[in-house]
Amino acid sequence: MAEKTTDLLQDNLTQPSFKPSLGLFDATMVVAGSMIGSGIFIVSADITRNVGSAGWLIAVWLITGFMTLTAAVSYGELSAMFPKAGGQYVYLKEAFNPLAGFLYGWSFFAVIQTATIAAVGVAFSKFAAYLFPFLSEKNIIADLGFVTISAAQIVSIVLIIFLTYVNTKGIEGGKLIQRIFTSTKLLALFGLIIFGFFAVKHSFWQENWQTGFTAMQHNTTDAGPAWLPIGGSALIGAIAASMVGSIFSSDSWNNVTFIAGEIKNPQKNIGLSLFLGTLIVTIIYVCANLMYLNALPLHDIAFAENDRVAVTAAKNIFGDAGTYVIAVLIMISTFGCNNGLILAGARVYNTMAKDGLFFKKAANLNKNSVPEFALWIQCLVAALLCLSGKYGDLLDMISFVVVLFYALTIIGIFILRKKRPDAERPYKAFGYPVLPVIYIILALIFCVFLILMKPLYAGIGLGIVLIGIPIYYIAISNQKKV
Repeated sequence: MAEKTTDLLQDNLTQPSFKPSLGLFDATMVVAGSMIGSGIFIVSADITRNVGSAGWLIAVWLITGFMTLTAAVSYGELSAMFPKAGGQYVYLKEAFNPLAGFLYGWSFFAVIQTATIAAVGVAFSKFAAYLFPFLSEKNIIADLGFVTISAAQIVSIVLIIFLTYVNTKGIEGGKLIQRIFTSTKLLALFGLIIFGFFAVKHSFWQENWQTGFTAMQHNTTDAGPAWLPIGGSALIGAIAASMVGSIFSSDSWNNVTFIAGEIKNPQKNIGLSLFLGTLIVTIIYVCANLMYLNALPLHDIAFAENDRVAVTAAKNIFGDAGTYVIAVLIMISTFGCNNGLILAGARVYNTMAKDGLFFKKAANLNKNSVPEFALWIQCLVAALLCLSGKYGDLLDMISFVVVLFYALTIIGIFILRKKRPDAERPYKAFGYPVLPVIYIILALIFCVFLILMKPLYAGIGLGIVLIGIPIYYIAISNQKKV
């Protein structure tokens, strides 16, 4: 018996473990880099069609920014209490129970992270087609009957495989990519905003702001398409529908909590990176939309070709060359974004596997101290979602599921204050209890109105979460047999 115990201890000592090699700057780059993908260049079109005025366009982004910042500074308390890999999965498990943690982890694997990786990969390939037309979605490589495979899908899958491979070689490669690409896209976005204010040939600022906060929604009537005034519950519903895009664009800020085991001084640096990263991105997003209002008439924002508002704005700023400027910027943005998503996501599956709630091999780290199997299984699901062509529908579900889990996690702060009043809290949620309560209320309003506005997508999203319940009990049953 003593010999077996000694062998186990030796195995644990020789097992690779996560290496804390990411500083505050790296952690902040993970937050900002994972947030900024392709959304900010596109979703303002849909928002404008829903709310129809300059004031409400900016208000939607400010509400989203407030919610994101509030959630981020609230998570600081949880990250300081549980400074280990797994992030939100761990917080929900500790605040509620293992089932709550698993339902998040399952949803994360089934749709939240993998569908986001797929969507960002496809966005990369779509804009690569501006530079290389043969990479277009219209270029069908194979028609298998049940699925058609385009050049764009192949590019997105190759991108995901490449970034997964880089991340299997250790945290240093992923860290370098994140530093370079996030810094580049932040500087490029700031540059685009400045040019949009000072280099545009004609300013539409005054014209657009004449709409003020007069909410209008673009609908099809018997007489044809028209702008209709909205207010009251219809306006709240329109804001909720609009925020699907802005929340998707502002999501993934919590990815840094998944890699806590690889961050130096995580009790301090995770909370600080969450605040800095979300603040930087919120400022950029609001400024980018102010720039759109300066560079384009409101109609062109609402009805930009294929919703590519940034492309239309860049054409007004730089002429025809603007298309290529934005294409390169979005390729840089999505490349860096996907690296952060891929790097962080696998750490959740690794932690779940250690709890016996995921594939056993995902619990192991390779010789480079990274969860290689977890990275590849994530890559496989994301690649399949790229091929499905249904990633767009999945993203409509993501916003509902993500905000629901964010609200539950922040409720967990209140529960843990009662369950573990004497637990060490190096950092406490800013504005507690007022700001966390405001976030929970806004999140629940968003979820309720999203169910009313988009019942199919919200229902399927909730269904994906609930499918996790029998899967959890099957996993628990298998544990007992072992």
